[in-house]
Order: sequence, then C-alpha cells, then structure tokens
Amino acid sequence: MGILNVTPDSFSDGGRHVAIHDAVETALQMQADGADIIDIGGESTRPYSEPVSADEERSRVIPVIDQLCGKLTIPISIDTSKGDVARAAIAAGAEIVNDVTGLEGDSTMPSVVVDHGVGVCVMHMQGSPQTMQDDPLYEDVVSEIESYLVARRQFCEACGIPRNRICLDPGIGFGKTHEHNLRLLRATRRFVALGSPLLIGHSRKGFIGKVLGDQRADRMAGTLGVSLAAAAAGANILRVHDVKPSVEALKLFEAAGGLDQRA
Repeated sequence: MGILNVTPDSFSDGGRHVAIHDAVETALQMQADGADIIDIGGESTRPYSEPVSADEERSRVIPVIDQLCGKLTIPISIDTSKGDVARAAIAAGAEIVNDVTGLEGDSTMPSVVVDHGVGVCVMHMQGSPQTMQDDPLYEDVVSEIESYLVARRQFCEACGIPRNRICLDPGIGFGKTHEHNLRLLRATRRFVALGSPLLIGHSRKGFIGKVLGDQRADRMAGTLGVSLAAAAAGANILRVHDVKPSVEALKLFEAAGGLDQRA
C-alpha cells in the first residue's frame, strides 16, 4: 500500500504532493513501482496535528481521486475518519476506507461502508492524534489491542460489513511508546492468527530512529527491515512511503527463502 498524503503537514511527506499534478504523478509512479493499493489521505494524523474540516479534506483528496480513477488499474483507499469524506471519495472511485479511529470517529461511517459495499481497514488508536502520545499506557499492549480488533470486527459484522471486506491494523505509532510498537511488531503472528487480512503501518515512524539511536537518521532502511519481518510473520498489507525499494526488498527476500518462515 503506497502512501499518498495530499496534506501540508504530514510527519514525513507533508507538502510534497499538495499540487494535484504532483500527487497524480506520484501515485502513477507508485503503481509502476509495484504498489497494489494507493492510500490517499487529506488530513494529517501525526502526533499533535490539527484536525481539518470535512470540506477542506474533500477539497484535497477528491480532485486527485477524480484524475487517478481513469489511470490507475489498482484500488484506491481513502484514509479518513469522516463519513462525508469517505462517501465523496467512494463516489469518485475509492474502493477501500482506511479509518484510523476503527469506525468510532464518525457514527455515519459504518453505513457508508455498508451502503457502498467497499472494504474497510479498522485500526486501533489510543486517544486522538492530539492526545495519543501524551502518556500511552497499557497493562498488556498486545492482548488489549488484540481484544479491541476482535471487538471492532464483530461490530463491523453486526453493522452488515462482511468479514471478507474487513482488514485489521494494530496502529503502530498511534498511542504507543517505542517499546509498545516493538512488542506489537513482534506479535505480528498473533494478529495474523485472528484470521483477517492484517495491515502494518510502520513506514518512517519514530521508533525506527529510536532503535537506530538517531532520530535524524534516514529511516528507509529501517522501514525495509521491519517490512521484511512483518512479511515473514504473515502480514498481508505493508503501508509504506517508499514503494520501489520495498517491492524490490520483498522480491529478493522471497527469492532467498525469507517468506518460507511464515506460519
């Protein structure tokens, strides 16, 4: 899943794809580089980011989706927690809703997903982007998030969303310390065992700099290392900024027998 943030303030690529032409060209290049999904977001969810209105978010993402729909041959995912934005994006051609609030942020979101028959990625986040990194606490981070994801899947099914359209995401970096993130990644097989497609969104995040001992380090190599570990553990979707090196690393990892480790 290639990340396309059409925002001025996302933590890693804010401002790079604000122009519609730039965003479209980037998405087409991601497809050429081997992406299977393009995830388009119009509101930053980095720690302490400021929320934007639905109108502003729509104005950022809809023109890009409109232009991409006749050019991409892979699905578009809309990264939003607002039902109105999701509805407009689906009308423009998006096929997946990627909701960082686990469909809890907007009471209309479940009906949007049901009414349009799209897929949904349900993520765990403790708090909101404005509060999630203040002091994230868990007694058992893996068990608590596992229970949360199972409960949200049950909620989605009760709303009428078929299980085969539900993807789960433990929410790396969303209301977690660096150690929480590492514990969750080491438990990837446990989340895979829940039986739904698993998305891991680790690309360029702060825990990588922590492990490397340098928060200013280029995090691409670290991202690739986590991608390989997650793939070996059975994760289905890797949400990344750097599609080409990720695809190439996975191709060689598989050729060398690395994916044979999967349960």
